[in-house]
Amino acid sequence: MIDLRFYWSLLMRRLPVMLALFIICSVFGAVWAIRAPATYSTSARLLVENPRILESRETTEDSAGEMLQVIEQQLLTRANMIDVANKLNVFGSGSTLDVDRKIEEMRANTDIRRTAGRDEATMMTVGFTSPDPRIAAGVVNEFTTLILGANTRSRVGVAENRLAFFQQEVERLGQDLDRQNALILDFKRQNASALPENMPYRQDRQSLLQERVARLESDLSVLQAQRAEMVRLFEQTGTVQASAAPQTPEQQQLATLRAELSSVLGVYNEDSPRVRALRNRIANAERAAEAQAVPESGNSGNSLLDVNLSQIDSRVTALQNEMTQANVELDMLAESITASAANAIALGALERDQMNIQASYNAAVASLDQARQVERVETSAQGQRITVIEAASVPGQPSGPNRKKIALAGIALGLALAGGFFALMELLNSTVRRPAELQSRFQITPLAVIPYIEGRVERRRRQSIRMAAVLAVMIIIPLGLWALHTQYMPLDLLAQKIFNRLGLG
Repeated sequence: MIDLRFYWSLLMRRLPVMLALFIICSVFGAVWAIRAPATYSTSARLLVENPRILESRETTEDSAGEMLQVIEQQLLTRANMIDVANKLNVFGSGSTLDVDRKIEEMRANTDIRRTAGRDEATMMTVGFTSPDPRIAAGVVNEFTTLILGANTRSRVGVAENRLAFFQQEVERLGQDLDRQNALILDFKRQNASALPENMPYRQDRQSLLQERVARLESDLSVLQAQRAEMVRLFEQTGTVQASAAPQTPEQQQLATLRAELSSVLGVYNEDSPRVRALRNRIANAERAAEAQAVPESGNSGNSLLDVNLSQIDSRVTALQNEMTQANVELDMLAESITASAANAIALGALERDQMNIQASYNAAVASLDQARQVERVETSAQGQRITVIEAASVPGQPSGPNRKKIALAGIALGLALAGGFFALMELLNSTVRRPAELQSRFQITPLAVIPYIEGRVERRRRQSIRMAAVLAVMIIIPLGLWALHTQYMPLDLLAQKIFNRLGLG
């Protein structure tokens, strides 16, 4: 069972110290609540507008969130914080804070919140807290200006950089394409006779020449046989038959025209224009053949033989020359056909590189066109941008501090310290003060306990000390705190310094 009388006596004995702790903390809290300077908070709301030239919604939301994160980090940089603080004289001309402390204060007093979500508008709220309402509004407006400027520079700068990159890429790929075209053209010029695209023509030409050579060889064999037969007959008979002589071209043409006339007469009448035209051509051919004919009466057998042999030799020579030319052309065609396979591989590699470069060039041109459109959209402010939907205004009412909470916090701290002091002293005190403690300590049961009996003088002395302690707590401590507040340092500043040193500020 709890001995209430015993603990009450302990409470009365330690009451001065506990009361002193309670009063000190309460006074500190009250002074801090009264003297704490009023702070004013204001904010501006910014909206990320979707581009007027519609894009993918998912891409827009992702880019808006990323853009706000980047802008927030840029805004909270060291250079921006100290520039805004110096420009608006946030800490006053007589401030003794160093640069690092000013930056910490600026960041601590700055409040940036972003809201975004699916099917929700992307917004940013920028706020600032300061003892001066005008400074708070000025800092927020300065932050807003920096955000809008950073957003504009970022959008336009990205668009311009992208446009410049694709312009350089198109120019580079165009030069590569021109060089590749020049290589292909030079290759075709150097191998004009052995290009794979002319292979069907050369193969047909080769077949035609082979047939022509075979025909020439046959004609040559016939002429050589005629010559040999003519010489043999002349050696045996001493004469040359006129029929043995080869026909001249005029005679051959005449025979062809007569054969054509015979075939035409089976279809047309004698009065037909075509029949009359053929008869006229036959008459002209007969006159030409008579003019080229050699009269037999005026020539000897040797002369006629020489004329016939001369004609045969001329035709043989012409056929041999024609065969030589055909064989030379066949050799050239064979070489070109053989080289066409290797040229096809080399030309295919060049054209494949050209196709790859062309594909890259087409893609770069398309990207360049898109970059130009984006650049025009951004410069005309038709793309995604940040706008101010509510600018910061000078607050008329302070936003803090909460003086009631500060005072109550001081009282709560005093009660906590007093209770902690009481519990700590009880834990540290190991003396025997009650019969129960004697029994639990030594495992004995006392027959009787004689308390300490104090005399009248000791009782008065104890009461005097207690009264003096209470008076000291009630009078001296408040007077000491007042003297400390007026002569040395205001209690709120002193408490702030203590908390800062302890890392609780």
